[in-house]
Amino acid sequence: MIKIKYGFTTIVILWLMSFPMTTGAQINPDEPISIQIDFQKEIGKLPPIWAFWGHDEPNYTYMKDGQKLLSEIASLSPVPVYLRVHSLLVTGKGTYGLKWGSTNAYTEDESGKPVYDWTIIDRIFDTYIEGGMKPLAQIGFMPQALSTQPEPYRHYWKPGAKYEEIYTGWAYPPKDYEKWAELVYQWVTHSVNRYGQQEVESWYWELWNEPDIGYWRGTTDEFIKLYNYTADAVKRALPSAKIGGPETTGPGSERAADFLRTFLDHVLYGKNYVTGKTGSPLDFITFHAKGSPKVVDGIVRMDMGKQLRDISRGFEIVASYPSLKHLPIIIGESDPEGCAACSEADYPHNAYRNGTMYASYTAASFARKYDLANHFDVNLLGAVTWGFEFEDQPWYAGFRDMATNGVDKPVLNVFRMFGMMEGNRVEINGDLEYDFIRVRNESVRGENADINALAAIGAHSATAMLWNYHDDNDLEVRDAMVEIEITGLPGNRVQMHHFRVDQQFSNSYSTWLKMGSPQQPTEKQIDELERAGQLQLYSSPEWISVEEGATTIKMKLPRQGISLLQFIF
Repeated sequence: MIKIKYGFTTIVILWLMSFPMTTGAQINPDEPISIQIDFQKEIGKLPPIWAFWGHDEPNYTYMKDGQKLLSEIASLSPVPVYLRVHSLLVTGKGTYGLKWGSTNAYTEDESGKPVYDWTIIDRIFDTYIEGGMKPLAQIGFMPQALSTQPEPYRHYWKPGAKYEEIYTGWAYPPKDYEKWAELVYQWVTHSVNRYGQQEVESWYWELWNEPDIGYWRGTTDEFIKLYNYTADAVKRALPSAKIGGPETTGPGSERAADFLRTFLDHVLYGKNYVTGKTGSPLDFITFHAKGSPKVVDGIVRMDMGKQLRDISRGFEIVASYPSLKHLPIIIGESDPEGCAACSEADYPHNAYRNGTMYASYTAASFARKYDLANHFDVNLLGAVTWGFEFEDQPWYAGFRDMATNGVDKPVLNVFRMFGMMEGNRVEINGDLEYDFIRVRNESVRGENADINALAAIGAHSATAMLWNYHDDNDLEVRDAMVEIEITGLPGNRVQMHHFRVDQQFSNSYSTWLKMGSPQQPTEKQIDELERAGQLQLYSSPEWISVEEGATTIKMKLPRQGISLLQFIF
């Protein structure tokens, strides 16, 4: 159960999900876990690092289900959401597929003269701007006419195929760096003319994606040269524009860590390929972080520690550069594993994606991202969830997405909970088996689960997230009892709204399973699924008495259950 003590408007998010070990060991469900939240002890800001999304297929943006999901993502956030997509400069007249997209922004005529066509990019960015969102504009990949190896260019990858098949002509360096730079200059200039200088100044421009692996078929030096030309072009078009990189894979690997350090060394000390001077513009730093789930004894075992080690190593590297550690960091892809378009059918370890496992993992891992940023004293601006939607695919096919055929999955409701949080983080204490260091180092593999909290207080509300998490995804565990003591809230009465994500609430997937898993649901069933996909109240709103700024709430929460208690002053 839960004990809470508060005083004015308070939002308390409760994430409880104790995942059992494969040995069957678990917390004694008859012994409540005690957690104390003091809303007077603020420990720093709670920036909306969750308000960042991305996906491989840019053309999904303006399609039916894509537009619907974007509207829901925009509506859940009190701040502008940033969108990052691949292939914005890829050649092709809007052709799309899994891990593929195209805009035809750059072609050449018979004499080799550049031809610019912003029609499809404008359609994508117009969708963002009209919805109150903003681009995290990825400058890539290589147009066919500029590629040093233009054939083969289009790939037709599908789940089960070798991942390396995607690395075709778009992944190569340009034949002409000057033409590449002019393309970038024209794109930024066009954006300023279309959307206005003030709007484009609020965007983030970045170069490429994962240049330390097959996404870049050139050398490290060639990528650095490309960055110099790109950054120079962006700044010539709009000196106040923000440019960053290098979007490497997780720095937990030495290859990625070396690439990140080499890039940062060049930005500070290297000879610029364009200007001949020392250094290059850099306004923010990017890298990726991924977990690594596996199937163990018939169940999915997550590996949150692997993802956190990527983040930790990246923060450590940035913090080692005194002149750079103040720069914003965007974790350009921050997910439980690496391939959003890899379905559950072909990759059984992805079976976590449809239900509450993905939701609870998201809750617990984002809290640890805040902890790690504070630990290394770095400026974490955002963590991109690389999961959007996939058009014209089977229902609940097990892709890493926020919605299926226009119906929201449980994970999106965690982000709706995040959208209700505001203000500054506050101190958490109690019977806590894991802190962020232990989860980073060991994952959650011990006898006990990770039950902890994330809490914040703002001008009109206070929030607290609690979770009961284990890396092993087994639902056959008794509900946990949590007791939360809350102190430091003014007033003597607050209104509580209790929202829930579990097997019964805010869960379209469990509703679909109860229907018999229809692949051609009726209109009535789709309406029911859409309602089930929204964040739902667990109980009616009620007034809670607060004595001297304190109160106690006891609550029973199921395995992988997620609750949000919102207290309004």
